Amino acid sequence: MESPPVASPAVPVPVSVSPAMDLVLGASACCLACVFTNPLEVVKTRLQLQGELQARGTYSRPYRGLLRSVVTVARADGLWGLQKGLGAALLYQGVMNGVRFYCYSLALEAGLTQYHGGTVAAGALAGALGAFVGSPAYLVKTQLQAKTAAPLAVGHQHQHQTALGALETIWRQQGIPGLWRGVGGAVPRVMVGSAAQLATFASAKTWVQDHEWLRKDSWLVALAAGMISSVAVVIAMTPFDVVSTRLYNQPVGPTGKGQLYRGVLDCLVKIIQAEGPQALYKGLGPSYLRLGPHTILSLLFWDELRNIIYRFQHQGA
Repeated sequence: MESPPVASPAVPVPVSVSPAMDLVLGASACCLACVFTNPLEVVKTRLQLQGELQARGTYSRPYRGLLRSVVTVARADGLWGLQKGLGAALLYQGVMNGVRFYCYSLALEAGLTQYHGGTVAAGALAGALGAFVGSPAYLVKTQLQAKTAAPLAVGHQHQHQTALGALETIWRQQGIPGLWRGVGGAVPRVMVGSAAQLATFASAKTWVQDHEWLRKDSWLVALAAGMISSVAVVIAMTPFDVVSTRLYNQPVGPTGKGQLYRGVLDCLVKIIQAEGPQALYKGLGPSYLRLGPHTILSLLFWDELRNIIYRFQHQGA
């Protein structure tokens, strides 16, 4: 089985861990990254909901730019407000990425990534499965991060207090389907992001190694590859991220259906018609500053944890 995804079967593969171990390592790596990047996720969520279905210039903008938005959140909700939804975010990262890395590792072990386009296809499928399983946690995370004091409120305000309380409330009021409301936006979001992340990380890592700028066994190789990968991820993923945030946070009627959007395409069309195409890249700065470090840290932690486990398993062999 291969190490972190590689673009060419001719590249030597120094690391091998089981899919079950990749589940643990992938989930752990992304949870570690989440602790550092969740404040940016809070700011990004607020910016993506700001001016929802309103033309530019017709609404107040309490959130302007990254630094001012961070200060605004901290003043309104306290410093801990920058970690709103952290519990749900960690649950999502653990569940989604555990499934994602496990499935991707199975594809590696089966040799599916050796075929043309196999890396992208495996990354997309693994991401789709992870997004589906982790959707209830992402739903709660979004709603908790959007909640704030009335003068600064953007988007619909769900009155949840905790992640577990939110899950219980949604389940009681909307049943099991309510926990997966918005999953139609989450699956393409993570499919695109996962395919871009895993495929470009593989190619970037091989490219950096081939140019021999750094020692091949150095953690700086994974860091450099993660930095390159993060650019592709944020460009490909942000429009789907905006749609996903809107679908998850919209108010729900008595029948359990969203009151603003019927689905992904309806959301896309309404955003473009009301706010213009540029609205699909709302919060792009925080998105990059969040997705960039998160991609870099999660891939770096994953790569290094795999190397540590591999060395531990083979020491003295």
